[in-house]
Amino acid sequence: MRADTAHLARPPAESLPAPSTQPGPVSFEHLPDGLGIGVAAPRLTWELPAGTGPQDAYELELDRGGDLHRTARIDSGETVLVSWPGDHLASRERVAVRVRVWTGDADRPSPWSEPATVEAGLLDPADWRAVPVGAAWPEDHDGERRPARVRKDFRVERAVGRARLYVTAHGLYEAEINGRRVGDDALAPGWTVYPKRLRYRTYDVTDHLAEGSNTIGAWLADGWYRGRYGFDGGTRNIYGTDQSLIAQLEITHDDGTTTVIATDASWSAAPGPILTSGLYEGEAFDARLDDPTWSTPSAADTGSWEPVRVGLRDPRTLVAPEGPPVRRTQAIAPVTITRTEEGRYLLDFGQNLVGRLRITADGPAGTTITLRHAEVLQDGEPATRPLREAVSIDTLVLSGDGPYTWEPRFTLHGFRYAEVAGWPGQLSAEAVTARVYHTDMRRTGWFECSDPLVNRLHENVVWSMRGNFVDIPTDCPQRDERLGWTGDIQVFAPTASFLYDCAGMLDSWLTDVRLEQLPDGTVPWYVPVIPGEPMWTPIQPGAAWGDVATLTPWVLYQRFGDLQLLGRHYPMGKAWVDLQERLAGPSRLWDTGFQLGDWLDPAAPPEDPAAGLTDRYLVATAYFAHSARHLARAAAELGNATDAERYTELADDVVCAFRRAYVLPSGSMTSDTPTAYALGLVFDLLAPAQRSAAGDRLARLVIDAGARIATGFVGTPLICDALTDTGHLDVAYRLLRQTECPSWLYPVTQGATTIWERWDSLRADGSLNPGGMTSFNHYALGAVADWLHRVVGGIVPVAPGSRALVFRPRPGGDITWARTRHQTPYGTAALFWEQADDDTMTVQVTVPAGCTGTVELPGRSPHALGPGEHTLSTAVAGPKAA
Repeated sequence: MRADTAHLARPPAESLPAPSTQPGPVSFEHLPDGLGIGVAAPRLTWELPAGTGPQDAYELELDRGGDLHRTARIDSGETVLVSWPGDHLASRERVAVRVRVWTGDADRPSPWSEPATVEAGLLDPADWRAVPVGAAWPEDHDGERRPARVRKDFRVERAVGRARLYVTAHGLYEAEINGRRVGDDALAPGWTVYPKRLRYRTYDVTDHLAEGSNTIGAWLADGWYRGRYGFDGGTRNIYGTDQSLIAQLEITHDDGTTTVIATDASWSAAPGPILTSGLYEGEAFDARLDDPTWSTPSAADTGSWEPVRVGLRDPRTLVAPEGPPVRRTQAIAPVTITRTEEGRYLLDFGQNLVGRLRITADGPAGTTITLRHAEVLQDGEPATRPLREAVSIDTLVLSGDGPYTWEPRFTLHGFRYAEVAGWPGQLSAEAVTARVYHTDMRRTGWFECSDPLVNRLHENVVWSMRGNFVDIPTDCPQRDERLGWTGDIQVFAPTASFLYDCAGMLDSWLTDVRLEQLPDGTVPWYVPVIPGEPMWTPIQPGAAWGDVATLTPWVLYQRFGDLQLLGRHYPMGKAWVDLQERLAGPSRLWDTGFQLGDWLDPAAPPEDPAAGLTDRYLVATAYFAHSARHLARAAAELGNATDAERYTELADDVVCAFRRAYVLPSGSMTSDTPTAYALGLVFDLLAPAQRSAAGDRLARLVIDAGARIATGFVGTPLICDALTDTGHLDVAYRLLRQTECPSWLYPVTQGATTIWERWDSLRADGSLNPGGMTSFNHYALGAVADWLHRVVGGIVPVAPGSRALVFRPRPGGDITWARTRHQTPYGTAALFWEQADDDTMTVQVTVPAGCTGTVELPGRSPHALGPGEHTLSTAVAGPKAA
């Protein structure tokens, strides 16, 4: 090594300002802010500034409205999910929290952090007075129904100190007070297992109110609750037939008194200007019916409002959010606008996205503008066959009262292209914008390298995650499906948890997985569960999909350091592994029943994506061993030594059975496929003496296939690691950089801006894959990004919460540099490496405060690094190219 730890060049110390030691503001649980938290003793996290030495101790201050409580100095290096130090929060209680720390050799504490405020939601079911209210008029429960709006007038007689709106719905809602929108979230309250958990949100509406007359109201829509959803035409009224608002406005006056305005029989309902609205269908809106004053005391038309119907809701099922809501995060202008001979306009936004259009139009009353959405074109027209029965059409009828700006409220579409019909006059780029929506998670991971095709692949992964993390992790955002498939997120979770802080969102979804788990331990194919006859209902246990119960909580624990999360979901994982054990019986081979195997193996026919080349029972038994081993690890972390021993022995038994049934003495597999070898190697199912031969055989299979992909959902996330770990890094790079179909980069060369469901969703001749499952936005096969982050990028978390990191870049494939950055719970970890023409490799490493780092450069011994920035270099032997 030419320089062990040559630090980055810096100016003389006297010219540098003293680094700040003030920690960042405290955050609460996995939430973006503390308003309306549903935990009485929220855990606290803070970040030390870059350049700070290790934390030796901390002190917390709680300010309960002027009543200060300080913990005094606590000797600890913990900064992530630290236990709440005082009395538990009561409902509605508001506490300001600060922290100061002692670091390094400092004999004095840092400055106090800026205060962060946490405020409890309604923690006791008895706090709720609100009941569901909605339209009382007759409806056709089997057809499309016109959404209602509900409202109430009230007076505020005294000055307002603060006001909170606690609100949810059977269906979807957007609330307004005195003509102003409340909040900026979309598709609220999201999708949970509604009979058992209905999420409510807390809004600060202090500035919405005035002394005297006030009005509160809400738009309603069917959403997932009672809208048409699912396969083969969908199912209506999955959770109920009502469309209702549940809202409680609590006003605290300056004199300490409280006024509560809750949904009850005193509210009124009326049809709104939304004629129809569905998540699949799109939305139809008639501006002629829109009274913009409807939610104000001066509403022009209150005569059409009639008393609401009052429903029932068990307040014990109302829960506060555990993660951020769905929001608009970006706006994109069209790249091109083309007028067709028929007078329609075809818009290309240059990016396959999930969201909806916002338009501003002016025309005569009754002018009808139709917006049709598609991911791809075929023969120059929007290709709607992949949408199946999701119509994805929005319609606006103009009022004739001048320019009108409109965007649908209660639907989302997956699209790159939009066709606009009926536009009055000439359509300009300024009149239409595509607005991107997804769960508003904090971005935490970035990667780029010298290969622009690989960079576009990584961007496609990011865009597919954004489009499919819409309150739950879905498989696709455009067709008549959009379900929380357990297998997809199981393989993608390592990538997802690097790119975004998705801990709160996935923790919430895993809670629903646990609620939907069958009494025998079966984990559904997708959650929340909806009808899926005949293939998915009744629910059957399936490997790789059900293993989300053990593997995904473990990934989240490793990435975010949340032991409580691991413990909450441990019973679900245990029930799943116990079921696998019963199904396998004494043989320890899970070799019976329905399995999806290596789903979407490119060798499988379009009409039967489960008919892959790898023995599906080999896949099932491999996952049985893998889950049992991870359950044992979880038990050990949770201090359950008995379970740790039991499931370690079970995993060992399954591994032995796997070797007897599926591995030949030579190390070859009974299924001579890349997926079989990838499973055996990455899941550590082979004897040590067999690994080299198995790795060689895997490399030979890849090379004989021309370095084209021959794996499906199960094998694809594993194959590059299997090659890397057995000395075939060059073959892994060949596989990565292949551009012929099937490969990761083939879609990129075809102009893809998201990950496709099938390797050949769009064929080289421009035709669509004929299979009914042809999505152009499907993140599962993008799980290779985890390998990019760890192997090409070189950042490898090796302790929960990334408290310990290994920086291990593995150059190859003519890639000459890579830059990777990850915002860990403790701060920013970064690595940049570059390989010069003389084979000198220069590496710049950033280790977060509070973490330890080890750098492992090719051909060199590991080298320990402390927090801070470091520059190292070494000579890399051998060719760069694969």
